[in-house]
Amino acid sequence: MPLKMSPFGCWGLPAALLALFCCPGSGETFEVHMYPEQLVVEPGGSTLINCSTSCALPDTSGLETTLTKRLVANGTQWKQYLVSNVSQDTIIYCYFTCFRKQTLKSLNVSVFYPPKEVLLKLKPTRVAVGGSFTIECWVPNVAPLESLTLTLLRGKEAMHNKTFRTMALAPQEATVTHNATAHKEDGRHNFSCRADLDLRSLGGDIIHGVSEPQTLKVYEPMPDNQMVVIITVVSVLLFLFVTSILLCFVFGQHWRQRQMGAYRVQGGKTEAQRG
Repeated sequence: MPLKMSPFGCWGLPAALLALFCCPGSGETFEVHMYPEQLVVEPGGSTLINCSTSCALPDTSGLETTLTKRLVANGTQWKQYLVSNVSQDTIIYCYFTCFRKQTLKSLNVSVFYPPKEVLLKLKPTRVAVGGSFTIECWVPNVAPLESLTLTLLRGKEAMHNKTFRTMALAPQEATVTHNATAHKEDGRHNFSCRADLDLRSLGGDIIHGVSEPQTLKVYEPMPDNQMVVIITVVSVLLFLFVTSILLCFVFGQHWRQRQMGAYRVQGGKTEAQRG
């Protein structure tokens, strides 16, 4: 017995596909995006966050966060929020509901403390050629510490650098110390310290800080024969000074005795005249 032809005939399959595209079911997938994908801000800072979706007609959407937020602009498939009063590391969630299905996207927010103050000290500030001196650099209240590099500079030349590996969220003091030998040309260069806080892995930039330049006074050590001459001259001058004092004392005593003797002679003649 021949099969009966369907009322739609050969149009049955195309009609079913058209109905599927026009009336998608609850199993349809969509995406949610956030910009920026990573965020790093200073304490108390604020920033704009964009949420968008590939769903043509989302049912609901929003931004979940413990921070202060305000909707500043929106469209059918996107919303822009102003987030402020960031005080610590946190996570922000953006969500859209489409086809009775909700999709979330998360954003990591990191707080950083820039190297606002970079300090440098030379110890000592005056040294002989071939002598040793110490360069010390420190940066107070900086974070995250594992993103910081301190570089000691002689002019534009890097003498020594230190990258920190400590995983510290709270701001801390970072220090670096380097012992060096003085060269004659060191006196013609300025010494400084550069701090680089690399936040690119957190979605930021490289924050720079530089210390005030310091100068090192370098002098040639005195030759041994010149030192001998100086010691000899000083010794002779000291000998002459002591000798002159002794001679003054001796002549003073001698003059005093002569004066006392003349007084006694005059006293004796006066008694004789009275007799």
